[in-house]
Formats: sequence, structure tokens, C-alpha cells
Amino acid sequence: MTANTELLDPQAPESEVASGHDPVRGGMDPALLGMMLFIASEVMFFAALFAAYFNAMATLPVFPPEIVGGHENPVTITHPPFLPIWMTIILLTSSVTMQWATNRIRKGDRTGLNRAVAITLGLGLVFMVLWASDYALLLSEDFGINSGVYGTLFYTLTGFHGAHVIGGIVGLSVILARGVSGQFTRRHHVAVEAVHYYWHFVDVVWVLLVFVIYILPLLDGGL
Repeated sequence: MTANTELLDPQAPESEVASGHDPVRGGMDPALLGMMLFIASEVMFFAALFAAYFNAMATLPVFPPEIVGGHENPVTITHPPFLPIWMTIILLTSSVTMQWATNRIRKGDRTGLNRAVAITLGLGLVFMVLWASDYALLLSEDFGINSGVYGTLFYTLTGFHGAHVIGGIVGLSVILARGVSGQFTRRHHVAVEAVHYYWHFVDVVWVLLVFVIYILPLLDGGL
């Protein structure tokens, strides 16, 4: 076994290695199961936030409101469409690189894992820079969390998603540090699997946010 790759164990089925199967206790590894249960709870959390948004959309006569906080809605004036577009491209690309990282360590390729995780981490950081730029632009137009029900919903949804991206960045940083030190192997990489599922969840939530906040109002003629 070299520093970068691991000899494959012919007696370990690929399905067990790839799925986080615990060959000793049987069933799914407890750490991976814990992550799956956490993601399930976060799905319910975001479902409640989306429900509040749709309730406001259904009850307000104009949504998003044309007047927010005494000013014309800045989202309809200065919100640059290229920002959410680029943010979506970057986050979806990071999902691809994270899948690549997981696939590489499933084959025992530690170097491939580290490279892919580093790229994913970099893309996540770029996403957060654009996210902060978007907030700075909107705040400069006096559109804040106190700008009516729409402002509250907008910042709650996007803010909690941003917090989850930050959590994912922390997880990716830990995975990269452990990967560089050679802690992961083909048979032992449950942490990679867990972060990989979490990062995909973050990406899916963002795609839903883009559709609900940026695309759906256009389809309804609200913008």
C-alpha cells in the first residue's frame, strides 16, 4: 500500500464499502445513520419555512410586495439575475466534485479524494462570497429582514441555507485535513460519506430556493 492509494480487499463487497455498511455490527454505520436522521430533520425544518413562504404568497394580494419598508421593492430594481445564476452553477458544480471525491475514496484513491474535496471546499467558499455580496447589495437598498413579511421570509430562508453551507464548509475542511493526513481508506471513510450526503442536501435546498424565490414569482407575474 502506498501513501496515496490502498490495495483493494477482494473479500469486501463494493456495495458494503460504498454504502457505509458496518461489516462488524451489520446494517448501516451508526455515524452515517445519525447523519441521515439529521438530514431528515432538516428537511422538515426547511419544509416549514417553505410552507410559510407559500402561505404568504397565497394570502398577499401582490407577492413579492411592490412596496417594502416604504421603498420600492429593491429585488425588482437592482437584484442582478447573474448572482443567483452563478451561485447555482457553482453549488451544483461543487456537488459533482463532492461525488467525485466520494467515488475516488471508494476505490482507495486518497490523492483523488483530497483533490476533489479541496475543489469542493473552494467552490463552497466562492459561493459564500457571492452570497455575502448579494446580501450587501440588498441591504444597501434598505431591504432587510425587517422589510415586511417578504423581507423576513427572504432572509430567513436564504440565511438558514447560508448557515448550512457554512456548516458544510467546516465539514469539508475537517475531511480535507483528515484526508491529507491519510486517515481514510477504501473500507474506512464513513465521515466522507456523511459529509457527501450533507453537501448534496445543501445543494438540493438551494435549487429549491432559487426556484421558489427567483423563478416562481416571474412565472406568476409578480416581478
